[in-house]
Amino acid sequence: MKLYIAEKPSLGRAIAAALPKPHSKDTGFIKVGNGDVVTWCIGHILEQAEPDDYDPKYKQWRLEHLPITPTEWQLKPKSKTRSQLTVIRKLVKSASTLVNAGDPDREGQLLVDEVLHYLKVPKAKIDNCQRLLISDLNLPAVKRALNNLRSNREFSALSVSALARSRADWLYGMNMTRAYTLHGQKQGYHGVLSVGRVQTPVLGLVVQRDKEIADFQPKNYYQVLAHIDAQSQPVVAEWQPSEACQPHMDSEGRVLNPALAQNVASRITEQPALVNQVKRQDKQQAAPLPYNLSALQIDAAKAFGLNAKQVLDHCQSLYEKHKLITYPRSDCRYLPQEHHHNASKILGHLSQSRFSFAESLSNADPNIKSRAFNDKKVGAHHAIVPTEKAAGKVSLSPPELKVYGLIAKQYAAQFFPAYKYQQTQIEFLIGGGRFLAKENMPTQLGWKQLFKQDKLAQETPNNSREQSSSSKFPRLNQGDECWCKQGEVLEKVTQPPASFTDATLLSAMTGIARFVSNPDIKKILKETDGLGTEATRAGIIELLFKRGFLQRKGKAINATEVGRALIAALPAQAQTPDMTALWESTLNDISEQKSSYQAFMGPLLASLNQMLNAAGQQDFSGLPSQPFNKKRPKRKWSANAKKRGKSRANAAGN
Repeated sequence: MKLYIAEKPSLGRAIAAALPKPHSKDTGFIKVGNGDVVTWCIGHILEQAEPDDYDPKYKQWRLEHLPITPTEWQLKPKSKTRSQLTVIRKLVKSASTLVNAGDPDREGQLLVDEVLHYLKVPKAKIDNCQRLLISDLNLPAVKRALNNLRSNREFSALSVSALARSRADWLYGMNMTRAYTLHGQKQGYHGVLSVGRVQTPVLGLVVQRDKEIADFQPKNYYQVLAHIDAQSQPVVAEWQPSEACQPHMDSEGRVLNPALAQNVASRITEQPALVNQVKRQDKQQAAPLPYNLSALQIDAAKAFGLNAKQVLDHCQSLYEKHKLITYPRSDCRYLPQEHHHNASKILGHLSQSRFSFAESLSNADPNIKSRAFNDKKVGAHHAIVPTEKAAGKVSLSPPELKVYGLIAKQYAAQFFPAYKYQQTQIEFLIGGGRFLAKENMPTQLGWKQLFKQDKLAQETPNNSREQSSSSKFPRLNQGDECWCKQGEVLEKVTQPPASFTDATLLSAMTGIARFVSNPDIKKILKETDGLGTEATRAGIIELLFKRGFLQRKGKAINATEVGRALIAALPAQAQTPDMTALWESTLNDISEQKSSYQAFMGPLLASLNQMLNAAGQQDFSGLPSQPFNKKRPKRKWSANAKKRGKSRANAAGN
């Protein structure tokens, strides 16, 4: 008997539906027509043992106990899912072949592997275990996956990487949280000061941004525009200050001297404007890639004000309940080549939808193969795209419909030609100064026709003032003489950086390298997925709110007094993403068999000891006083920090 062990019941039912009938359903499993059986976990059904499971004395938080470092790591069944573990135990004993059907990611690999090891499955049976990778719960996709089973041993390094991450999060989060909570108590603060290798640098980003805003000193700056009559057509060009003006400019190249700006404006009024240089370039933009989860969360926040957790929840519903999209917790924005043959069917369904872009799909060409179809850039899972199932007869909630619409439109864009435009840049010489005018004129709308009424439409990048496309530049050539009718000074004020929002904080977590100055760390972060994973970022942000470290003011996200004080009391390596970057780099190397579990854990323990020893010397004076609450809630320091669904980011290690 072949036993399929799915990550969750919905996946188990989808697998069973693709296997021979008749089916016999029982408590915790489904027996199929050929005698094989499908069972399931319910997310992580095992969890890391608590400190007091190793020694009862650890139930009481005391500084002299730290660091707590298990020599023999223990897992224990979760009380709520203990019965399902019993079901799996019985089935595993009678199975001849096992199939790991965890979600197609690092944590999904570990989730099933840890159950097999906990149940002490014989080595020979584990060595023969197969791996089923499913990213689409619709019947045709599941059948294709069942015909492409691989050896589970191919993914053992992923499991080791996930295990190292989970144990490291437990060690760091539990020890640092106990240390800082106890030191905070000495200052009169009796709340829990949780510390995690991901959550804390995210909090650090917000604290730093709040400080930049508080310390910001606005200053005036000035732009000079030349209003030019060019062959009886108006053209607006912007002054390009020379090196001689550098003493009157800031580091951003902005003119700070109003007298200088006024002098230039006066000097060019009613003066000839000589065309010194004309550059015309034909340019194009490829369609934006399909979504991974973070990119989808960012765009959904911008377009609809949905926070990261809401988007993830809607995606889970679209994936599991409605089966309208592929696996949502993806960090990949590319598609396998074989997925291309689904294009005609999916586009056909979308063209019959009520989305505003549906009418434009008559121009889609399913034969176009965009840059998104690239097997080399697809790992365990691919981009989030619509499935072959038609959405017409499915009842979706308004936010589900909005999220599905974003996914569908981004996918449809892959079957349109590039957006093409001609960029014209004209340099004028007026009164001895250089003035620049730019214009971008579309020559082929391409994929942008899907985004015509969309605020998320990808604009053509530019760094200087552009002429509106509604007033086309005259056909000017070098040496042509025009006339500057008026010089104009625009007075502007520098603006402080904006407070983080859901969209920008997610963007910062995924693009964390831009907040790091160390070039080596920056390089590592560019090569990793940033802070957190696609599956955990939403939970991490929500966790910081729940623990009272962040607060919302409208759309703005700011740190609380406690959040600011915690960051001030922590050493720099705990506040910044640098440590997480090094962790993720090594964890990635483990998954690619370039490093080992031991090479990761050894330096981590040494660094942890140093930070614990230094904790007592930190400044906790910024913490507000808080009455002592004897009923401190019991906190679990789970190795399964990145669990499925709502519980995936509830461990202190995040």
